[in-house]
Amino acid sequence: MKRRQTQFAAAVLACAAAIGTPAANAQMAAQMNDYPTETRAEYIFGCMQVNGNSRLALERCSCSIDVIASILPFNQYVDAETTMSLRQRGGESVSYMNGPQFVAQVKALKLAQVEGELRCF
Repeated sequence: MKRRQTQFAAAVLACAAAIGTPAANAQMAAQMNDYPTETRAEYIFGCMQVNGNSRLALERCSCSIDVIASILPFNQYVDAETTMSLRQRGGESVSYMNGPQFVAQVKALKLAQVEGELRCF
């Protein structure tokens, strides 16, 4: 798995090198890896639990979080995850979380998750 990620990262950087400046290449590499390992692991563990805890689920779930990371910057991912978590509490204290800004955050995350499922599952 690590080898596949390394190969993918190398391929992306090679493509970027062919079309971009060194500064753009460094920015692209940083953007690809802006999700902390524990965030990726947490997503993968939850995804695997839902999808059968198999080796195939591990590969598909790893692919899915990589797709999400390529679509959604980490800070937007955190904001949407936080909104979804707080909404589960329910009640008046979190009713403001149904405002347009929060709805848009959650929608962006769900669209990225759907794209991950389409590409990986």
